[in-house]
Amino acid sequence: MLGIKKRMVVFSLMAAVATATLGTAAPAFASEIKYVVNGQAITSYDLQRRVAFLKLQRAKGNLNQQAADQMIEQALKRAEMKRMNVNITDKAVDDAYARFATNNKMTLPQLDTVMSKSGVTKSHFKDFIRAQMGWGQVVSRKAGGDGDGRVTEQEAVRRMLQQGGQKPKATEYMLQQVIFVVPAKERGKMGARRREAEAMRARFNGCNASRSLAKGLIDVTVRDLGRVLEPQLPNEWADSIKATRAGGATPVRETERGIEFIGICSAREVSDDRVAQMVFQQEANGGADAGGDDMSKKFLKELRDKAKIVQQ
Repeated sequence: MLGIKKRMVVFSLMAAVATATLGTAAPAFASEIKYVVNGQAITSYDLQRRVAFLKLQRAKGNLNQQAADQMIEQALKRAEMKRMNVNITDKAVDDAYARFATNNKMTLPQLDTVMSKSGVTKSHFKDFIRAQMGWGQVVSRKAGGDGDGRVTEQEAVRRMLQQGGQKPKATEYMLQQVIFVVPAKERGKMGARRREAEAMRARFNGCNASRSLAKGLIDVTVRDLGRVLEPQLPNEWADSIKATRAGGATPVRETERGIEFIGICSAREVSDDRVAQMVFQQEANGGADAGGDDMSKKFLKELRDKAKIVQQ
């Protein structure tokens, strides 16, 4: 998936909440067709919403031109998705939208408000999400993945041969999750629970003793997550896990469940066919980012060079 959670948009939504909720809803404008891309219309309303989106991202420069370029590219992506029978379900988009709200410490109504008051609108943002997710699958297929956008074992072998037969290496972690549970109706207790979690983390010295540390603490869950390869790490935890030594624990963070940290039971370097598939899949997925790797740019340029783009 597009790194929607981490790489999809770079802007401070919390600042946007403060700005958006103080203002009034963006006024409606009469819409007219501004571009036609292979028969697909882009209206002035589409461009207005993309300009608003760029403003939320604190983009600089000629926002009108950037909005036009982005909407043209989005139209090309959608057409290629249709040609390759790539379908992103409404549920997948809704789930990504909800994760985006959670990752920015917002409720869905708060995110809806930001999108509405800023002039972006929820539907425009979801269209953006759908295009990014679908384009990720398109790039992966073009790069040699299977029908679901996954890198196949045969493709992994081919790429290994191109690299002189060397298999990629990755770190394999044994992880343990510690959750100081805070029910939704008791979120006012976050500060106290954070202090409890920080105290336990300071005493953490390996996974074997964690359950003993949790004894006597109220509503604390310790979960063994088992073996996790580096490409499988959740985006929101990946950096802190990789920065933590074996036997240590990541910094605590607030989640929808309460206050959590991850214990690093062990870490070792591994290299096998499964690792190769995951590493190459990660590279392919990276191509889905707007302005991402060379492969994504190359495919977009090819589509744009062949496209019939008419400015009205």
